[in-house]
Amino acid sequence: MARLRGICVAVALAFLTTGVAEAANAARSRPTRPAVADNQTAYKGAISLDAATGNILFEDRADTVSPPASMTKLMTFAVLHDLILGGQLKLQTPVTVNAADSKIGGTQVWLKEGEVFPVEELLYAMMIQSANDAAHALARTAAGSVPAFVELMNAKSKSLGMTHSTFRTPHGLPPSNRRIDESDLTTPRDFALLSRHLLRNTDVLKYTSVKTRPFGPPVRATAVEMRNHNNLLGKVAGVDGLKTGFTNGAGFCLSATAQRNGRRVLVVMMGSPDSHTRDLKVSEFLERGLASVPAAPMPAPISADSPIRPAPAGAAPASPAAAPPNPDQPTVKFSIPRK
Repeated sequence: MARLRGICVAVALAFLTTGVAEAANAARSRPTRPAVADNQTAYKGAISLDAATGNILFEDRADTVSPPASMTKLMTFAVLHDLILGGQLKLQTPVTVNAADSKIGGTQVWLKEGEVFPVEELLYAMMIQSANDAAHALARTAAGSVPAFVELMNAKSKSLGMTHSTFRTPHGLPPSNRRIDESDLTTPRDFALLSRHLLRNTDVLKYTSVKTRPFGPPVRATAVEMRNHNNLLGKVAGVDGLKTGFTNGAGFCLSATAQRNGRRVLVVMMGSPDSHTRDLKVSEFLERGLASVPAAPMPAPISADSPIRPAPAGAAPASPAAAPPNPDQPTVKFSIPRK
């Protein structure tokens, strides 16, 4: 009987050892990086453009309407840029924080009532830290009230041909009732129009390309160390903008651009389920776009005396690589099979 028990124990140990080994081998065989989600689940809508020409390289559900979350601040920047060019506002204009600015909530630089900062410092806070309080203070100061500024946002949207966009805030926070239809609303295609306008006509990359920057001194004794929410900065070669966004209703959004070898590509993606999926997909579309478009400079129509200068959009190199593309090798356009 004792011998039989010993045999049973030995057999059980053998099965256990085999199971542990198989489990270990299975764990080793699993991929070390998570699989990239397919396009149907990776986003609600996406579009990729050649920034120089506006030619569409890829689009999938690009007219899906949804909230842009903090990507809204790109439109806020566009309106502020117009006011600066028009002389109604200057980068050195002092902005005095009021109680409403300090109580906006969400991502912020924790503005306090009575603090005074120049417009340019708050622009950095809005574009790097995605500070909602900075966006609110800038909008209120620039137009006299936030509702008046939102009117300017919608007028700018209309002038750019953003036919499926409605803006209700300068920062992108959802309404208190959390109703999607009462949020800021746009589409990837509309936001690509806005993003390309900013690349062509403003110095937006001066702000969006900064990874970290202190905010506060000399007004504050202790600075807030701002960190850009765009995870692709410094990780994907050539990425220098533009803006991320997230709310529960919007999902994870990103308007991203990269310049390499005289080429600039713009990708707008909205409604991703998480930032990892969003960043992987945007990186994929940037790489494919940069590999497909010919090198060409993008015009910069801003006058020489403008207080805001356009960021470089990509000048063709002087090397033989800048020669016109072979007509037998047309630009590749991406598409996905219809289900």
